[in-house]
Amino acid sequence: MSLLKIYKFFLHGLLRLVGLSPRKIEIEPGTVVNVWGPNKPSKKPALVFIHGFGLDGMLTWQFQVFAFARDYSVFVPDLVFFGGSVTDKAERSAAFQAECMAKALRKLGVDKCTVVGLSYGGIVSFKMAELYPELVQSMVVSGSVMAVTQSIHDAGLERLGISSWHDFLLPVSAEGLESVTQATCYKPSKLPKFVYKDILVEEIYIWSNYEFNPS
Repeated sequence: MSLLKIYKFFLHGLLRLVGLSPRKIEIEPGTVVNVWGPNKPSKKPALVFIHGFGLDGMLTWQFQVFAFARDYSVFVPDLVFFGGSVTDKAERSAAFQAECMAKALRKLGVDKCTVVGLSYGGIVSFKMAELYPELVQSMVVSGSVMAVTQSIHDAGLERLGISSWHDFLLPVSAEGLESVTQATCYKPSKLPKFVYKDILVEEIYIWSNYEFNPS
């Protein structure tokens, strides 16, 4: 068993101790959204964390969840194609992600919420606020833009010194994933190569179109 699987096993146990559990929400035939949320209904204000490209929702937001679970009804969905969220549809837009998040939250009884978005999750959060203003009361967004325009796309490639966002965001080697970490994290920790391989197999390979060989 990989270290990441072991870590997630204990993490999920701790989350259950603070009153959260995962649920698979079928928002329509063929589309299922995995959401961590309160075990029982609560009158506390709803706080929704939307993750970025790469890790699933809970791995991204675990520390914030423990910090806010006492005072808020915390919901942490996996975006479609990440973690436990899947669809058989060909749609890949931020608007589709926003629609899926909104439908899942409504099925969980969330009428109003504050949304916190990181990176790609910030783009989805902006789209949620645009399409569902009655749902999104307020937002906190970090490391993101409202939408990726061609100028933003090109400027990002130039700043990072890369030729393709696809190759950058879908690494197929431990070295590639380490490069992503170094470029996107503030003071990133130096991790052993086998940890990066674990993440590739357990997280990134789930949504990558590549046939990944970890060797």
